[in-house]
Amino acid sequence: MTSVVVFDYGTGNVHSAVKALELAGAEVTLTGDRRQALEADGLVVPGVGAFSAVMQALKAVHGDEIIDRRIAGGRPVLGICVGMQIMFEHGVERGVDTEGLGEWPGTVTQLTAPVLPHMGWDTVTPGEGSTLFHGLEQERFYFVHSYAAQEWCLDVMPPFPKPILTWSEHGQPFLAAIENGPLTATQFHPEKSGEAGIRLLHNWLGTVKN
Repeated sequence: MTSVVVFDYGTGNVHSAVKALELAGAEVTLTGDRRQALEADGLVVPGVGAFSAVMQALKAVHGDEIIDRRIAGGRPVLGICVGMQIMFEHGVERGVDTEGLGEWPGTVTQLTAPVLPHMGWDTVTPGEGSTLFHGLEQERFYFVHSYAAQEWCLDVMPPFPKPILTWSEHGQPFLAAIENGPLTATQFHPEKSGEAGIRLLHNWLGTVKN
């Protein structure tokens, strides 16, 4: 069975994520322990709240170093909601510019939409060849956010595989999910997305080598 650590650093829907991953077929540990987070087959990084608060909490337990080491070693990481946003270089909220992890170039900014937050079930447009959304192309997923990455700036040259980008729209297009080698992320909450979310997590687990 695939071992997964849900990284417990004081933010995120950790217990919901644990339950959903167990239903998807993983052996799950909820912990902030560095060694376990580094050694697990897969690491899940949830996140809710402000970009700056999530980064502060993550750095307080050296989560930034753990994530960077795993990705550098080709070890799978899944970021959820703000756990996706912090993978970018910067997040700007209420005029505050916070440095992110910088795994991807770009800045997370507020959506321009008649109603914020973007809350509830919505469709996505999976990128061609997506493993994450295999069999889920017509499904809806649960979002709750006011900020998102709204453009993709990373040019990947062969022989490296091109990242697979999944988009959604609320007032304007934004990135709903990214599949980029060992680093995968979703702006929506799979753990709150019912059966579709569990199937998506199962698809992710299928990419995790144990």
